[in-house]
Amino acid sequence: MEKLKKDQEKGQQDNKAGAGKKRGKKLSGYGIQLKEKQKVKEIYGMRERQFKRFFDLATKSEGGAGENLLSLLERRLDNVVYRLKLAVTRTQARQIIVHGHVLVNGKKVSSPSFLIGVNDKISLADKVAKKDKFLEQVIDKRLSIGIKVPEWLELNKQNRDGLVLRFPVRSDIQAPIEEHLIVELYSK
Repeated sequence: MEKLKKDQEKGQQDNKAGAGKKRGKKLSGYGIQLKEKQKVKEIYGMRERQFKRFFDLATKSEGGAGENLLSLLERRLDNVVYRLKLAVTRTQARQIIVHGHVLVNGKKVSSPSFLIGVNDKISLADKVAKKDKFLEQVIDKRLSIGIKVPEWLELNKQNRDGLVLRFPVRSDIQAPIEEHLIVELYSK
């Protein structure tokens, strides 16, 4: 009798536990496309309006819109600073840029969405070079990690600067992104 009562209580607990779980609903085609777009926006830290602007730029350029979009996103100054290991995250790179700590070809740029060109030199401002704690805790810490700089960029660790050798291509982007889904979403 007691065993039966315990089994019933256990069954009720199992039902309660199962009631709170979400059922695995299958996403529609639109849902999959939207999820992919949101993932890319999250990776690059962008809002919808800015992302749409970059997509429009990508469609106006020669070649595939998806590959152009990824190339443009990779060429953003905040991403390049992150890829050159001058910041720990893209968010931190954005903050460093907005605070005026980054120079492009010797000129201060305070817009994280600034598009980098071939042969552009990215360096830190002189005022940052004098901040030993910042250099030690942020830049040198990341430079010492064995993360590889992409082939389209060249890093000079001693001077803490970098050079853009060429524009990034799809094979340079290691993130698992299915850009064709984003193109399909925007072409509706």
